[in-house]
Amino acid sequence: MSTANVRRFRPDDTDWLVEQHGLHYARDEGFDDTFGPLVASILAEFNRDHDPVCERGWIAEMDGVRLGSIFCVRLNDDTAKLRLFMLTPDARGQGLGKRLLAQCMGFAENTGYAGMQLWTHESHRAACALYAAKGWTLTASEPVHSFGCDLVEQTWIYRF
Repeated sequence: MSTANVRRFRPDDTDWLVEQHGLHYARDEGFDDTFGPLVASILAEFNRDHDPVCERGWIAEMDGVRLGSIFCVRLNDDTAKLRLFMLTPDARGQGLGKRLLAQCMGFAENTGYAGMQLWTHESHRAACALYAAKGWTLTASEPVHSFGCDLVEQTWIYRF
């Protein structure tokens, strides 16, 4: 049985990542068609402007099949922002999310950030449980209407 590997994000991963976010969030969360363009704009900005010294993305794959992603981008001089953390349904429950999160957090710490921040939704229970288990702290929770749904937005922080 093959083991998934984690490699650096490449610009040719962009279309796949936009498609996967759109498909999975529409199916699993009921998001409307405004979510895909948001992901596309995040990736367009990353591809155009990211600083590879302090910002990076990773793709998990097995046998050439992409399974998920995670990104570390600069929020400010002291804080990195975790973005676009996603696993395809077939990749869930195998520890791959833990590996991606460890990769991202390790990079942020080694780069010299004092902490990290992320924004998510309460409905992403598995991811939120993983953040809590790794020492992240939920700092804000607010009901919103986004992507055609009533959601509860959350902000989490981590300090190294």
